[in-house]
Amino acid sequence: MPQLRSGARRACLRSKKVDKAADPVGSPAVLPPQGRARRRGGVVPGSGRGNKAAAKGRGRSASKHRGKGLEAIDLQIHLPYNNLPEPVVAGEAVICTAHKDLCLGKAADRAAILRMVGDMDKFAVAEDDATTSPVPERVQVGNSPEYLTGKKLGKGGFGQVYVGRRVSGGSSRMGPDAYEVALKFEHRSSKGCNYAPPCEWHVYHTLNGCYGIPSVHYKGRQGDYYILVMDMLGSSLWDVWNSVGQAMAPHMAACIAVEAISILEKLHSKGFVHGDVKPENLLLGQPGSLDEKKLFLIDLGLASRWKEAISDKHVEYDQRPDIFRGTIRYASVHAHLGRTGSRRDDLESLAYTLIFLIRGRLPWQGYQGDNKSFLVCKKKMTTSPEMLCSSCPAPFKYFLEMVTNMKFDEEPNYSKLISLFDGLIEEPASRPIRIDGALKVGQKRGRAHVNLEVSEQPKKKVRLGSPVTQWISVYNARWPMKQRYHYNVADSRLHQHIEKGNQDGLYISCVASSANFWAVIMDAGTGFCSQVYDLSQVFLHKEWITEQWEKNYYITAIAGATNGSSLIVMSKGTPYTQQSYKVSESFPYKWINKKWKEGFHVTSMATAGNRWGVIVSRNAGYSTQVVELDFLYPSEGIHRRWETGYRITSIAATPDQAAFILSIPKRKPMDETQEILRTSAFPSSHVKEKWVKNLYISSVCYGRTVC
Repeated sequence: MPQLRSGARRACLRSKKVDKAADPVGSPAVLPPQGRARRRGGVVPGSGRGNKAAAKGRGRSASKHRGKGLEAIDLQIHLPYNNLPEPVVAGEAVICTAHKDLCLGKAADRAAILRMVGDMDKFAVAEDDATTSPVPERVQVGNSPEYLTGKKLGKGGFGQVYVGRRVSGGSSRMGPDAYEVALKFEHRSSKGCNYAPPCEWHVYHTLNGCYGIPSVHYKGRQGDYYILVMDMLGSSLWDVWNSVGQAMAPHMAACIAVEAISILEKLHSKGFVHGDVKPENLLLGQPGSLDEKKLFLIDLGLASRWKEAISDKHVEYDQRPDIFRGTIRYASVHAHLGRTGSRRDDLESLAYTLIFLIRGRLPWQGYQGDNKSFLVCKKKMTTSPEMLCSSCPAPFKYFLEMVTNMKFDEEPNYSKLISLFDGLIEEPASRPIRIDGALKVGQKRGRAHVNLEVSEQPKKKVRLGSPVTQWISVYNARWPMKQRYHYNVADSRLHQHIEKGNQDGLYISCVASSANFWAVIMDAGTGFCSQVYDLSQVFLHKEWITEQWEKNYYITAIAGATNGSSLIVMSKGTPYTQQSYKVSESFPYKWINKKWKEGFHVTSMATAGNRWGVIVSRNAGYSTQVVELDFLYPSEGIHRRWETGYRITSIAATPDQAAFILSIPKRKPMDETQEILRTSAFPSSHVKEKWVKNLYISSVCYGRTVC
């Protein structure tokens, strides 16, 4: 058995005496409060408007409790957080959001976009031909010539793409006078339009003429459809990859890399990120034309702004785990986690695209089911650049390392990224892809050759690191007070430590578990006047919780063990007026977001194995809350939240993920200092060092992080 350890900090100032009339604490047995208890919190699911069993036991009818503000305990098992509402798909591309006010669209520009990849990355498209009116046989929008609608090139989440041929005239292969064009139809009732012009139109209008982006010559509405008239292009890189035996030569991938980087640089300079870089969206020009070796980036349905149009400031950082945008196979890790899109995400998707073209397969292909995005994201974060690029030349590994190590608002060094591939680029006559844009970048900036072996690495890693399980402890600045900790505590010793703390005027402020042993933090600054706890073999014992809610106790700390047991602490003297909780197989962000809208805030979290338990309370004293969720450790997100006034108020972690709730208090503390530590062992020595600085443990957990 691990050695039992304890520690205590005596207050430098005289602490307040505990009210002698307070209920004794330290035993699972509960002394009933004086007077009639008001009904609080939740009731057992299926009990209708009230807890009939409890009412019957008191000799009162359940009907007397109608309208008392009861909150049902929600024990429904959630699907993984990546199983989001209203998925919309083009090929593998998906956008999922629970927010109807987001103006986002997704559609196919080529038939190749709809070709499914060997690992069955398939989704149902949002619309069916049978549910919409047929596309017009003849098209004329704005001041365009009249076109006959020809064969269908492809279909995506919202749109359909057809060949359009001029009824008369047309003397060129490209441009407004082209005799053959691509016609993109989107039905006005599709989610991409919602009875208004698609948001993609605005992006094309802003970018029209941008290097590497196909031109839109005409647009307008005809009948039930919004229509774009665009340049006709050639094969996609997906088609090319298939034609060369599903393994592209590194020198060709290098040409694609430098030209794609230059296209993204031009796109980013206009204030947009593409949001769905992949082989199907990178096309060559028409065969036999002057542009047949020129690369184009198509499909702006998921494009979004990284820079505000008016102020030119970078958009604000945020994380919404219920929103995923892009294609699962090639999406950046940040896109999987619901973080605001920025320039780094396009470059990370390009890195996965290049590695796929060379290797022919990525390690995360083959996952299926509702938790596919969860598993893919986890695999991406645990696959090192060395492993992923083991069969690729060194420049591709360095490129991946650089782009996955970028900060949210960091400006990419496009010239340096392009120069990584200089050694793989052949003479102009042998180049399978034109690199006009990359050459212009080099001439403009005087690009120098990068020595890959001694290339300067970023000073601070944003994401790279090895996943480990550690103790995570959070410390807040407080007035001097008494605090005590116990760790490696077996079930049989809990009562002894808690009872001794109560006798000394201390109450439990937070609890945690590691290897089925408990860690208990007790201090004199909780403000509680009475406390009870329950050690149960099930994760969050609902009957016991409901019973204590009836006695005006509220949940103030929870912990779960890997064997499924849990420790629940409930207290009197809190400001809470109502509580609810959720037990889920995945982090229940959608449920939390729903509760935020109802006036609740997260006040406690815990995990038991891979299960999550989240407590929300009304009147918690917070004005707003956010979540930082990661498969490693969200260092960048936490520091950005700190800079905007948020402080960590709850933490929990499984062997796979760590979650942090950060809050802005309604009443600003005099000293907002907060520190966080990650240690392989319980931080007993660090705690004592923090006490000297009047920093006290406010939250602690054990689980996934990074070293």
